[in-house]
Amino acid sequence: MTRRLPFIDAVKGIACLVIVVHHLAVYGPMSEVIGAVYPQLIDTLVVYGRLAVQVFFVVAGYFVASQFAPNGVTTSINPGPLVWKRYKRLITPFLFAVTLAALITALVRPWFQHDSLSGAPTVGQLIAHLFLAYDLIGLEALSAGVWYVAVDFQLFAIVTVLIALIHLLPERWHRLLPVLVTALTAWSLWHISRYEAYEIAAPYFFGYYGLGMLAYWAAHAPAKAWFVALLTLIALLGLIALGIEFRKSVASATLSALILSIASARGWLEQWPRSASLHWLGERSYSIFLIHYGLCIGVNAIWSVLFPTGLLINGLGILFAVAVSIAGGAVLYREVESRPGVLGINFTTALLITGVIATLAIEAFTR
Repeated sequence: MTRRLPFIDAVKGIACLVIVVHHLAVYGPMSEVIGAVYPQLIDTLVVYGRLAVQVFFVVAGYFVASQFAPNGVTTSINPGPLVWKRYKRLITPFLFAVTLAALITALVRPWFQHDSLSGAPTVGQLIAHLFLAYDLIGLEALSAGVWYVAVDFQLFAIVTVLIALIHLLPERWHRLLPVLVTALTAWSLWHISRYEAYEIAAPYFFGYYGLGMLAYWAAHAPAKAWFVALLTLIALLGLIALGIEFRKSVASATLSALILSIASARGWLEQWPRSASLHWLGERSYSIFLIHYGLCIGVNAIWSVLFPTGLLINGLGILFAVAVSIAGGAVLYREVESRPGVLGINFTTALLITGVIATLAIEAFTR
């Protein structure tokens, strides 16, 4: 079992809640009621809330470096089984969450007309979600934020294959990995991530992932001079990117990588904060992230009928949606994410298939 780090759990848990509130600000009539009175508050949540995603990429890069190249030197790995294991870990709770989102959307569509609803799913669209290829082939995602899952998988696959290929070279080249990661990070931060057309694929986000990898190598550098040098490298990569074109996402990722590296070097990851609640939340952050959109759509739909106006009651509605998302994520984590081999000839899989069939049937009959 992977050792839990309190600092990482706290960061992931808080970032997850920020994303949930961000999506509640972007999607749904409750935020529109609040925005009519406090537009700056909603605008702030919309603009800055999404920056929490960069934190997840930095943390993911940190962990992939710790697992497969802890000393900045490639190790002998077989990328095939590793990529397959990663895919299964990501896709299993993903399928349940996306199916729930599509089912809730189908149920509320006849009486809740809003831009936040995705279109009725097609069989081809569902297959694209199974292979995490929806954005790559230009199909609409059935849940908000799930682009992150596809990109995270792409980044993991790219890095593991890169490590395996470098390790096939003569031993003197095995230390080439940090140089290549730095080059790819610079290419992504300084060029690719400036163009939204590339936002559907891993190269756009490699800069954030690469900063996380450099953060790990800095924190575990063999000498203080190397620690300072790598911290300086992280800062320079980010500052040059910001000098070329200021982007809040780059600033967020650079700051996150610097904080993560310093916290790791000082031993804070293992020691602080001692909070059972944040540990619990961080452990379930992926499931909460996956399931929140469908549940928030359901709460928004109900609130739009029961409480179409009223500042206080809609503010309470947003808090209720957050609470429902946390509870739903806890169930998804307990019943699916934390259970290896949950898919098979069993009740859980039958429930998933029933959800897909019910969604398609409801959409067909209510069209």
